[in-house]
Amino acid sequence: MDVGITAADLGRAIESGQADPVEVAEAYLDAIAAHPHRDRIYARATPDRARAEATAARARAKAGLRRGPLDGVPLSWKDLYDAAGVATEAGTGLLAGRTPTRDAEVLRSATHEGTVCLGKTHMTEFAFSGLGLNPATATPPNRHDPDRLAGGSSSGAAASVAWDLAPVAVGSDTGGSIRLPAAWNDLVGFKPAHGALPLTGVVPLCPSFDTVGPLARTVEDAALVWEALGGPRVDLAGATLGGATFGVLRTTVLDGLEETPARAFEAALDRLAQAGARIVEVSFPRLPRAYDLGGPLYAAEAWTAWREVVEPAPERVFPPVLARLSAGREVLAADYLAGWEELRAIRAAARDLLASLDALLCPTCAILPPSAAEVAADHELFRTRNLLALRNTRMANLLGLASVTIPTGTPSCGLMLSVLPGREGQVLRSAQAASGRLA
Repeated sequence: MDVGITAADLGRAIESGQADPVEVAEAYLDAIAAHPHRDRIYARATPDRARAEATAARARAKAGLRRGPLDGVPLSWKDLYDAAGVATEAGTGLLAGRTPTRDAEVLRSATHEGTVCLGKTHMTEFAFSGLGLNPATATPPNRHDPDRLAGGSSSGAAASVAWDLAPVAVGSDTGGSIRLPAAWNDLVGFKPAHGALPLTGVVPLCPSFDTVGPLARTVEDAALVWEALGGPRVDLAGATLGGATFGVLRTTVLDGLEETPARAFEAALDRLAQAGARIVEVSFPRLPRAYDLGGPLYAAEAWTAWREVVEPAPERVFPPVLARLSAGREVLAADYLAGWEELRAIRAAARDLLASLDALLCPTCAILPPSAAEVAADHELFRTRNLLALRNTRMANLLGLASVTIPTGTPSCGLMLSVLPGREGQVLRSAQAASGRLA
């Protein structure tokens, strides 16, 4: 069996009887076991669970009782989703051996839809950096160059799909942690709006910003996983760019682009316009203030989530991550509350901007993946690269938007489409139509 097949095609093969869920699971488990980067991608595989779930999927398929289009299809899960009886350690040695007794709610939903859990993928420590470097556990490889970073914090999630060790992966996104690694590995990454999917049983970072979503080879796969996780069904049939109006945001997100992402973005805009989309330039002068507010808000929530774990042994935390966490100690409650009040006002203004647009467009990331060795050796370089890597994706988190990245055809360069909360189906349809022009 071809382990590079899309999740949707794999589901269709199971439906038609051309693929057997048990054989599919075994093929992926064998691929994981044999892969030279296995230990950099998977924190731990779950072969017993995968085989049991695949066996049940085989019985349903034979009886004509499949639960959905992904029944029998394997998924990988970022190592912050609780899985009963399986260690869930959130990329840090401080949680070594933490073993929950219940599945996260979204894992339960996906299991009910018949998906097969392959295992837990590596991530950046506490999910609090975007580059994908994790000296505490493992640093997953970029698909184009194993010595370069895969992006984070869903680094292993992206690598599991990019290196054909899972058809699709489930990650999380607080400031870009799905979309950045998806872009750097030429995948589709979908971040629903905050609150669209439940966070029960998900190890938190910043509960007011944390989101759940897929990393996949295609928009179709992302839409099917969104549905399996509990989102509403999205019909991608007939998706077109004709008549669509896309806003190109000129505030902040186009500043300081490296040459390759800049060229990829302009080329993508040209192809979308040729396909019938209307491209208009827009600005949002209040966006820089949102970034100013975001720093203290993120830091305060992250420190609240992790201080009891970190304070007894701060020396065990990667210093740049510790610095970001510890900044939350200095945030006053009054400043936190006032910051949220102001950010909500900025979000209201953003709603006015996006109301007439089919999506807001920008490059997913301003830079290409840096060398793992270089940023590991220079903590100031790590800090500056991390902030720039996450800058564009963080825009959607700060403004409360749903957002998806799709490959542009230029390696490690994504095109990001963002829409108002509640319009997840719309942005997936736009991404489906755009993908057809950028492939």
